[in-house]
Amino acid sequence: MIRDKLALYLDLVRWDRPAGWLLLLWPTLSALWIASHGFPGWHLLAVFTLGTILMRSAGCCVNDVADRDFDRHVKRTAQRPVTRGAVSVKEALLLGALLALLAFGLVLTTNETAIAWSFAALAIALAYPFAKRFVTMPQAVLGVAFSFGIPMAFAAVQSRVPLVAWVLLLGNLFWVLAYDTEYAMVDRDDDLRIGMKTSAITLGRADVAVVMLSYALYLLVWGAALAPRIPALALALALFAAAAQAVWHYTLIRDRSREGCFKAFRLNHWLGFTVFAGVVLGYSTR
Repeated sequence: MIRDKLALYLDLVRWDRPAGWLLLLWPTLSALWIASHGFPGWHLLAVFTLGTILMRSAGCCVNDVADRDFDRHVKRTAQRPVTRGAVSVKEALLLGALLALLAFGLVLTTNETAIAWSFAALAIALAYPFAKRFVTMPQAVLGVAFSFGIPMAFAAVQSRVPLVAWVLLLGNLFWVLAYDTEYAMVDRDDDLRIGMKTSAITLGRADVAVVMLSYALYLLVWGAALAPRIPALALALALFAAAAQAVWHYTLIRDRSREGCFKAFRLNHWLGFTVFAGVVLGYSTR
């Protein structure tokens, strides 16, 4: 019985689908390297890696509770534990709260600035699941939530959040808009039927063009921010490899098939890893 319950909790936090927390992790670790001008030390590396996994897992709990009445009408989400009643709302919220408290415990090992910013990060994370009811482009809200590890990293390293952190957050927001629109394209028919608001619905036939423009803006903003900080060769290699992946994603989403759009979304963490690898390479060869 305990084993069955644990399996349900692991399913609730998407433990077998790490793409979600990897999408959060790579820009956060990139910011950590940039703020530290290189390797940030094992303590901060552990804090932000574990904290990312914990907060992503907590977010899944809140999201599934908020969306349980919608998810039962969507083929892809109908069997989620909360949606089908295998995990109660109370259980999911308690698990989410526990995971968030563990993440906050990690933040407490950093500094006062990071601790203060963590409350803003939590507020945005809690707001996103409900944005889909009121905002025509909720992916923009997710973009802020999924990018907030960037100012948190600078706060933990430098005890401040400089302008470059917000520039990187803006660039990362475009990346989130790209991959989460691909994700929304998977469920467009179901979301139209139940009245959910998503960027895929709002953009209509402009969805593919906006996804590709968002990829380009992400790479341009990050390229401009990194140009004064890492060698040109490392930056060029990373941006070229990331751009090549974005072009490949275009071939997957251009016909708007569910399978192609979902595959593109799932593989986005490799694009983020490519940029992170370029940052690490750049600072190690300065």
